[in-house]
Amino acid sequence: MENIFSDEYFMKKAYQEAQIAFEKGEVPVGALVVVDNKIITRTHNLTELLTDVTAHAEMQAITSAANFIGGKYLTGCTLYVTLEPCQMCAGALYWSQVGKVVYGAADEHRGYRVMGGKLHPKTIVVGGVMGQECGDLVKEFFRQRRK
Repeated sequence: MENIFSDEYFMKKAYQEAQIAFEKGEVPVGALVVVDNKIITRTHNLTELLTDVTAHAEMQAITSAANFIGGKYLTGCTLYVTLEPCQMCAGALYWSQVGKVVYGAADEHRGYRVMGGKLHPKTIVVGGVMGQECGDLVKEFFRQRRK
C-alpha cells in the first residue's frame, strides 16, 4: 500500500500557503507543521501585515504548533517550509527541538547554512523538495517588486 503522505504531498500544502502570502504582498514563504501525517498548523509570512520582522512563516508555525500540542518542544513534529529557514528561524527551531525540517528552495544569501545558524543535532533535515517551484515563486515576487 502506497503512503500518499510524502514530503512532496505536504510541501504542496506549504506551497499553497506561500501563494497566499504572494497574493497578500508578503514574501511568499509558506509553512506547516505535521504530526503523525496530520497538519496541525499552516501559515505564511506575516511581516508586512503585522509590521514585525520576526513574523516569518516558521516563527508563526512554531508558536501555533506549540499552542496546539500544549508544550514548547516539537520533537515529534515535522516543519515543512518553502524556503530554507533564516538564522533567526533556525535558532527558534533549535530551541523547539523540532524533529524534522523539510524545506523547498535553498536560500543561498540568507539561509541558516550560509549565515552560520544551526538546528538541533537530532533534527533531521531534508532540502530541495519542490525546490524549483518554491524558488521560482520567490524570484517572481521580487521580479515584480523591482518593476
